[in-house]
Amino acid sequence: MLRAEGISPIFLALLATEPLARLEVLDVGTGAGRLALALAPHCRRVVGIDREASLIDEARRLARAAGLTNVEFVVADADQVAFTDIVPTLLPPDMITAHLYLSDALVAMAGKALPPGGVLALVGFHADQWRETGRRSRFAYDEDQLKRLLEASDFAIEHLDVERDVRTFVSLEEALAAVVTFEDRWRVDGRWFRYIRYLEEGGRQLTRASLVVKARRR
Repeated sequence: MLRAEGISPIFLALLATEPLARLEVLDVGTGAGRLALALAPHCRRVVGIDREASLIDEARRLARAAGLTNVEFVVADADQVAFTDIVPTLLPPDMITAHLYLSDALVAMAGKALPPGGVLALVGFHADQWRETGRRSRFAYDEDQLKRLLEASDFAIEHLDVERDVRTFVSLEEALAAVVTFEDRWRVDGRWFRYIRYLEEGGRQLTRASLVVKARRR
């Protein structure tokens, strides 16, 4: 059974239905390798890519500590370079995964890199993510948007669902404490002031919402 802290069990279950032992997997936006490292013991080979060198260094360290020899990590901006150019020995990947990473470029390049029958599995932000801040993330998609995007790259959708977690706070202090780690980021894009206004008007909720998707290349 696949297990990874902080990753949707539904998403992991979707991955586990594939014949992982035969698959070469490309994990896009791998970060410190949380998903890649969970997949590696079950897969033929896993390659994780991320543009943040410090995160790739951490992923490599964790792989060495776990004694995993079938996983490697590469510094690369997945929105800028074709997947087959990043890892030329991975031609083509059997499955492409992405956890909390979603873009038009990701889907388009996955459509080019995967062979017929290859799988794209991802978790990305839904349009309702942090809806109480009054600003939709540029990385967020709604169901219809994502369906059109996948179909344009010749994917057949096998699973597309939304996971929502709406937290309700009993006090203003509790609501603020729950988002304090986002303050700097939200101040930059204007979310912080909108959320404070929402709280001042009596709001006491915060929504996390993600799309869980599995699609197969036609």
